[in-house]
Amino acid sequence: MKTRDSLIRLKRFQVDEKRRQFAQIESMISEFNRMADELDDQIRTEQERTGITDVSHFAYPTFAKAAADRRDNLRNSAHELDDQLQRSQDELSEAIEDLKKFEQLEERDQQRERTAQEAAEQEQLDEVAARGRSRY
Repeated sequence: MKTRDSLIRLKRFQVDEKRRQFAQIESMISEFNRMADELDDQIRTEQERTGITDVSHFAYPTFAKAAADRRDNLRNSAHELDDQLQRSQDELSEAIEDLKKFEQLEERDQQRERTAQEAAEQEQLDEVAARGRSRY
């Protein structure tokens, strides 16, 4: 039983770790998207300030070009993290399933112990009752 308790604790730790990783990746994606949106706003502001929106124009603002490159890199990183997020979700689901299996085994064993204990108690009560009837 001690070994199964240890395994259950290990599986719970693994589930918690997978949840933490999932949340961290999700947070990074959100942060990258937020930063990319801010860069979009800065690009629009710069384009409005200069009046030039054509990226191929010779006088297109250098800041806007650099911000667009950075925004594109952030969006690409977010898309790459989407794949990691899906893998993380799959790993989390698998870890939860493993934990459930061990918890169900533990629950089944505990139920067997309770049933055996109840049967032993009932047997003792029956024995006491039988002794009491034999005296009379």
